[in-house]
Amino acid sequence: MSRVYPFDEAATARAVIDDHGTLVEWNEGARRLLGHPAEAVVGRPATDLLAEAAPALPRGSRRHGTLALRHLDGHRVDVWLLARHRPAPDGGGGRWILVAPLPRAAPPAEDDPLGQAGLIQSPCAIAVYDEELRLHRMNDAMAAVSGLPEERARGLRFTELVDGPQGEELARGMREVLVTGRPRDVQTFMRAGGESRAHAWLVRMAPVTDRAGRVRGVCLAAHDVSDNHRARQRLQLVNEASVRIGTTLDVTRTAQELADMCVPAIADFVTIDLLDPEEYGGEPPARVATPVTLRRAAHRSVLEGVPEAVMKPGQTERYPGGSPQADSLTVGHTIIASNTAGDMNPWMNWNSARTRQVRVFGIHSAMSVPVRARGLTLGVAVFVRHRRPEGFDSDDRLLAEEITTRAAVCIDNARRYSRERETALVLQRSLLPRTLPRTAALEASSRYLPAARAGVGGDWFDVIPLSGLRVAMVVADVVGHGIHASAAMGRMRAAVRTLADIDLAPDELLTHLNDLVMRLAEDTGGHGGTGEVGATCLYAVYDPVSRRCTLARAGHPPPVLLPPGGRPRQLDLPAGPPLGLGGLPFESTEVELAEGSVLALYTDGLVTSREQDADTGRAMLFEALGAGADSLDTACDRVLHTLLPAGGAADDVALLLARTRGLPASQVANWDIPADPALVAPVRKQVVEQLDAWALSEAAFTAELVVSELVTNAIRYASRPIRLRLIHDAATLICEVSDASHTAPHPRRARTFDEGGRGLMLVAQLSRRWGSRHTADGKTIWAELPLSEADG
Repeated sequence: MSRVYPFDEAATARAVIDDHGTLVEWNEGARRLLGHPAEAVVGRPATDLLAEAAPALPRGSRRHGTLALRHLDGHRVDVWLLARHRPAPDGGGGRWILVAPLPRAAPPAEDDPLGQAGLIQSPCAIAVYDEELRLHRMNDAMAAVSGLPEERARGLRFTELVDGPQGEELARGMREVLVTGRPRDVQTFMRAGGESRAHAWLVRMAPVTDRAGRVRGVCLAAHDVSDNHRARQRLQLVNEASVRIGTTLDVTRTAQELADMCVPAIADFVTIDLLDPEEYGGEPPARVATPVTLRRAAHRSVLEGVPEAVMKPGQTERYPGGSPQADSLTVGHTIIASNTAGDMNPWMNWNSARTRQVRVFGIHSAMSVPVRARGLTLGVAVFVRHRRPEGFDSDDRLLAEEITTRAAVCIDNARRYSRERETALVLQRSLLPRTLPRTAALEASSRYLPAARAGVGGDWFDVIPLSGLRVAMVVADVVGHGIHASAAMGRMRAAVRTLADIDLAPDELLTHLNDLVMRLAEDTGGHGGTGEVGATCLYAVYDPVSRRCTLARAGHPPPVLLPPGGRPRQLDLPAGPPLGLGGLPFESTEVELAEGSVLALYTDGLVTSREQDADTGRAMLFEALGAGADSLDTACDRVLHTLLPAGGAADDVALLLARTRGLPASQVANWDIPADPALVAPVRKQVVEQLDAWALSEAAFTAELVVSELVTNAIRYASRPIRLRLIHDAATLICEVSDASHTAPHPRRARTFDEGGRGLMLVAQLSRRWGSRHTADGKTIWAELPLSEADG
């Protein structure tokens, strides 16, 4: 048997009245009911059809009741009407849609399969619709859900009983069941009759068949699954909170993510206030006492601009007992207050500004949840409702506590990370040179930037003045981040300075430094640490007299050289293994540098990242260095701006730029010294004459004594050949005596009647500093004499 849709509309009397009370639609069913043709009533007041005065239609979107209407032939007809108000799409005046079922000729037969299908006394809401999808039967539970009595609603189409898109969706499902004969389930969210709050429903539709198996209608069962729906929503919210909260290790950002997560899902307005750990000795307390000072970390509202807030993020306020924040913190659990229960009054009395906001925005319910993690009290989250009519219940409390607890762990992680990062940063800043020394050999500028997310690492640099106006430059990168990396960096820096002071060659220095790193790894592993200590290092020594630079590296990126007037290029150095691995030896390379050459020493965080490889980074470094011959400070800033993203580097970065200077030959004097003590006096005379030529006569007396002692010692105790060299710059005169012996000198304490043994003691007293260094041919004893009283 085929069916034609849509169904016969004349089986229901239908009329439409605008908001002015004028009839605008009148169907054939209405004509059958009252006898009036459409052309006779459309455009006329609806009150003309009343048989007696009727009360005004009460406010609401749906109403039903019995009215006395007048038939065309004049007799009175009592009609039960269902009226639904439908607003206009443009926001203007709407319309009232009135429907009434026409009386049927005969009641259902006793063996009617439609009648037999209804489980009238079932607690489940059940309704049976016929082949035209008009209500045939419904049980008491369905009548309670629809808000309509069965005898009045019988004969109405489903879309006449249920308005809106949900009604259309369910009607489509019922038509599909009629056509296919297969059951169907539909989940929807809608208000039941007479209710102001929507529910979640599972609507199950099944075909009703006769004994011959023909589909004669549809049985509809509605199940209120609001509890399950809310449970799924809450679970989904908790899962979403696990993803959205704690995306960074920033306390303020994490607090804002908590507030954003809870509005509007839980509340209309949320504030997150945190304790200042510094007030409690650096660590949050387990419990607090009133009054308590809190800092506003974040807030969020459903209203633009968060007008409910009386504080801005970053501001602090002292909360006394009786405030929601202090109350929940002191008792250690969630507190809910509402106007209905009358327990919001104490909370409103403590602050007039907040009392005014409560009245202005109609705040009717508040919930204060302590923010606690690992047994520590971090702060409090306050949830407020003013737009949502319902107050907070126990389910809301459990949900808020679950999300807040998860957020609290993230906030505590961020707090601990920030504290450790700040400690490591302070430690590292204290270990890095505050200013670079001013030397005659080179001009230097540096930058250090900690990683944006990973935190402070072990990158460091140094510039170390050596004897003979030489300068050592070092850049290194210790594996890891945090306090342990900073501490390892400090020990390595101290070791490099110590090894540099004894004037080891770059390859020898790295060998000793490698032994130190291996011992550090053993010590760390033996004290409960991971034992993973490693580093890369680049060490260079520049001599302004010869204008040659000796370099060696241990797994570190090679330096970049920018010659004057040339293009940047990478120096080709043997790589060497990273420090801490052992095995292969380190090799030194010597290069000659023209005066004004710029050396760029850096750590790999400058040129490598997730977004770019090392080759791309080096090309960008070449471009930045070759952009202009400006100051080194400006060049440092340009390099960082070119290579690093706006949000900061993923790894920490150390950069050292050095522009070389050469010492003119006119500021250096050399003598070959015969191994004859009698010739010391002529040597002293030549030194005095040279100082007079340099206009340094004021230093002649001291220099003469120092040269005499150093040369005499070399003639007596050292091996030939013996050489004397004088070097001076604007502030220092350097006396150097070289010989072929590898035995290092050392001062000794002379007895009262000894005729000798006081030479080196005298040199130590007269010079600003003195020492010795080993060379390939022997050793060199040197002493630095100040050329002004300020330097003495």
